[in-house]
Amino acid sequence: MSRRIERVNELLREEISALVLQDVRDPRLSTLVSVTGVVTSPDLRHARVYISVYGGADDEAASLAALRQAAGYLRRQLRDRLPWRTVPELDFAIDPALERGRRVD
Repeated sequence: MSRRIERVNELLREEISALVLQDVRDPRLSTLVSVTGVVTSPDLRHARVYISVYGGADDEAASLAALRQAAGYLRRQLRDRLPWRTVPELDFAIDPALERGRRVD
């Protein structure tokens, strides 16, 4: 992975985290949701956003549905905040690394 993609991923992670914390007002996001990572495609058109949710499987499903519904709003906000020509389409997913870590423990 190039350094440029790594910098883009980190910047997207920070900005999306701030937006989810401050701007997204959805009752399904009542639990603690954190953005753990972002993986952007080489052409910068798509970004997979990995999240972790403190709570059970029901909380994970509700939070994931809320974030997927808010993806368009988040993308518009990123377009205003970032000086990029195009902002990638956002796809949210539960971070599988955290579940693997729980199973190992």
